[in-house]
Amino acid sequence: MKKEEKQRFKRKVNIENRKARHEYTFLETIVAGIVLQGTEIKSIREGKASLVDSYCYFDSHRELWLKNCHVAKYTDGTYLNHEERRERKLLITSKEARSLSEEAKKPGQTIVPVKMFIDEETHGRCKILIALAKGKREFDKRQTLKENEAKREMDRAIKNF
Repeated sequence: MKKEEKQRFKRKVNIENRKARHEYTFLETIVAGIVLQGTEIKSIREGKASLVDSYCYFDSHRELWLKNCHVAKYTDGTYLNHEERRERKLLITSKEARSLSEEAKKPGQTIVPVKMFIDEETHGRCKILIALAKGKREFDKRQTLKENEAKREMDRAIKNF
């Protein structure tokens, strides 16, 4: 591997779903592993993935799946390259799966991916932070924007002081 190729994979991967932070209130968060194909991890390490409009669901076997997550095709891949928007299995414990599936059945609650990252403690494996979330109403979104703006103003005032 050339020096520039090594540098390409050394970048810190931190793919966030900012839209989810705006649309939902997070009740509980869990770190989950993800089952990937060979070229998918390479694309994720390059930062070419998106969690926008993706969501999680349980199938009939009580397995958690990630749907509509976009992982771009690897540029140096061959005919063995992966599909960009395929469903990917998430790995959580059975205890977490039981409690999460019961909570997600309640009206107005869903499971959304919040952040995708490479965990150095597990030798560079890809992990996803998922959240049990409740949808915000329009006035909740406005209130959050007001709070964020007030916080920014306070930070600016303190910084300029």
